[in-house]
Amino acid sequence: MTKVLTSINLPIAICSLLLLSVGILVIFTSSHELAIQQLIFAVIGIISFLFISYLDYRSIKNFITPLYIIIFLLLIFVLFLGIETRGSVRWIPLGFFNVQPSEFAKPVLILILANFWAKNYPNWKNIGKSLLWTLPFTFFIFQQPDLGSALTLMAIWLGMLLASHVSFKKIIILSLITILIVPMGWISLHDYQKQRVFSFLDPQSDPLGRGYNLIQSTIAVGSGQLLGRGLGQGTQSRLQFLPEFRTDFIFASIAEEMGFIGCVAILFLYIFLIAYFVSLSEKAFDFFGNLIVLGVMSMLFFQTSVNIGMNIGLIPITGITLPLISYGGSSLVATLISLGLIASVARFKKRIDPDQIGIDIQS
Repeated sequence: MTKVLTSINLPIAICSLLLLSVGILVIFTSSHELAIQQLIFAVIGIISFLFISYLDYRSIKNFITPLYIIIFLLLIFVLFLGIETRGSVRWIPLGFFNVQPSEFAKPVLILILANFWAKNYPNWKNIGKSLLWTLPFTFFIFQQPDLGSALTLMAIWLGMLLASHVSFKKIIILSLITILIVPMGWISLHDYQKQRVFSFLDPQSDPLGRGYNLIQSTIAVGSGQLLGRGLGQGTQSRLQFLPEFRTDFIFASIAEEMGFIGCVAILFLYIFLIAYFVSLSEKAFDFFGNLIVLGVMSMLFFQTSVNIGMNIGLIPITGITLPLISYGGSSLVATLISLGLIASVARFKKRIDPDQIGIDIQS
């Protein structure tokens, strides 16, 4: 146990604990029971973080494919035997708690893609193969439906593709292809997902219907002003005007109760983590470790920016939680597992020799 504790990565651990504390504190002011549940999951996540931090991340390679198969089977299982909550079937009931496999698909996808790109050139054939690893997870998660997690998986794929040193020419071509298939993606969206886009474009057209969530969220953010109303004193969340104020819209709840100063402090912690990850990626022992760090960074950056963006009305509502702060056991544990992988990479860090990467950046 002593060896595990001495291997703790302090920058990641301190930032994570501060963000965890904010989330549990805000949840506690509205529901003691849910705060205790979140604390229990936080303890499980911290233990997972410490355990994975102690491991040599390179020893995980032998377990990547079995983990991928397990998550794949669980995602299929959810569609047929999962429990439905608010129109979505995302959870597997396990007695006292529920597990959301889509959250654990994120670190597993990061590992499978890191292992793949560490061994392969980013040519068109291998780009297609990397998509074949990603799309099964994305498809089954989209069917739940869970657009937010599906988009997060695609953000991980894109971030790790860029990290594989793909050529600029290929990036341009992929961007054009994406633009062409967006209309097809629109057709596949559910009606309520399309309504979220319409509400983003003109929330006042239906202020008590499809535009309600966005309007209440921006009201909560604005009413916090500089120092906030105080913990537990937010009228938007405590009087139930703000929907999902412990999950999707917890940032708006924090803004109302802690004000601009509290929001800046939270943003600073996220920015510090992302900057630390960038620095660490350049010192990883090997390209596999480099890709793990950048994959987790892509996930954290996408989820944080999208969640905050939808809370302040900059982007459409997609149902993505705020990492380490929003209520949700599976999300919390999966995020801490991902951070544990980065902490493991940090334990064996050494600047990469570009000649030993094995990737032709001109491919």
